[in-house]
Amino acid sequence: MPDPVSTIPNLGPASEAAFARAGIHTADELRALGADAAYLRLLQSGSRPHFIGYYVLVMGLQGRPWNDCQGAEKAALRKSFDALKAQAATTPTKEKDRARLDAILDEIGLLTPAPR
Repeated sequence: MPDPVSTIPNLGPASEAAFARAGIHTADELRALGADAAYLRLLQSGSRPHFIGYYVLVMGLQGRPWNDCQGAEKAALRKSFDALKAQAATTPTKEKDRARLDAILDEIGLLTPAPR
């Protein structure tokens, strides 16, 4: 059985549920996407942007504690976060609606994941 998202450091049940709504169900899927692509999917699936949530994800994927993010690294991550927010905001409505629909269908077991 694949490892759940919550096996990644710093991520718990709430993160796991949010990623599931975005169609990301396993730690391996999350690692394969990487922090930026996964966070963008969260935003496109309707999650509200939250800088701390973003850098917690980045730190967790690196195997680091969430509070290890400081100084210049934190400032650089803020720029990445702002760019992801802007990208999510410019995603056409049709794509956002489709992403939300896919997340809902996936959540209730009616969406078959695309082959990788």
